[in-house]
Amino acid sequence: MENLVNIFVKSIFIDNMIFAYFLGMCSYLAVSKTVNTSTGLGIAVIFVLGFTVPVDFLLEKFILKAGALSWISPSLADLDLSFLSFIMFIAVIASMVQLVEMVIEKFAPSLYTSLGIFLPLIAVNCAILGGSLFMQEREYANIAEATVFGLGSGVGWFLAIVGIAAIREKIQYSNVPAPLRGLGITFIITGLMGIAFMSFMGIKL
Repeated sequence: MENLVNIFVKSIFIDNMIFAYFLGMCSYLAVSKTVNTSTGLGIAVIFVLGFTVPVDFLLEKFILKAGALSWISPSLADLDLSFLSFIMFIAVIASMVQLVEMVIEKFAPSLYTSLGIFLPLIAVNCAILGGSLFMQEREYANIAEATVFGLGSGVGWFLAIVGIAAIREKIQYSNVPAPLRGLGITFIITGLMGIAFMSFMGIKL
């Protein structure tokens, strides 16, 4: 249990997808103009990461890794399908994003309209694929660890986009120099937030 908590906390604060690896920056910058749309997209990212990472873990463990198919037949023990990892991971992500898009369109049409093209673009959000690739690289021992990592990564991305959206709403009333208005000041604030999150690296887990 302690190990799962460590993975969860670390994926939110220390290995934050935005502030540690700068993954998913396109959606982060484009959608973070209001807190409402940022919250909706952040929740969608949590849901997609929380589902796709454990599913990709199972694909990796029981189908793609060298010798993973030995549970079907001993003759397949030498088969290595790891070269299909990218395409299989992306297929799972695209399927899940399509499901999320349909649900949001059905139950929150105003949010669906606000998110526009950036909702289906979750499928090519590098933070989503990054979650699965980090899971693969770190070789988590079981599906519980993979799921906790996926959820933690999603929560970290959610905190980042909602945080920057809240700040951007406030600075609309500030006297920002003309050359820095818009993306300029957003990049500066993102850098400062990244430095602030670096303080969590001192946590011993």
